[in-house]
Amino acid sequence: MCTPDIPGTTLFDGRQAIKGYALNKMCFSFNEAANRAAFLQDEDAYCTRYGLTPPQREAVRSRQVLQMIEAGGNAYYLAKLAGIFGLDMQDIGAQQTGTTKAEFQAKLLAAR
Repeated sequence: MCTPDIPGTTLFDGRQAIKGYALNKMCFSFNEAANRAAFLQDEDAYCTRYGLTPPQREAVRSRQVLQMIEAGGNAYYLAKLAGIFGLDMQDIGAQQTGTTKAEFQAKLLAAR
């Protein structure tokens, strides 16, 4: 099977799933309020608990969604992490497209 090459896009495939397992598992844990609180209390300890790699930890620390995706993060799980920081899917879309949130929202409205 041929994988499409989409410039600037990290394809979430089996390799990325394995690479991002720890990050995605940590994000899944945020379904529970106690885990969200524990993360906010000590992010570094929480990342250590889940065995995040240095690139994953840096991506979380810097709040860079594209870096998290490159480190194997799945957008659906990353949305749980973004919610902790008060970000929504439009904030993530803006990061992914290199625009401001307002510009991204305008782009969505124009596409209707």
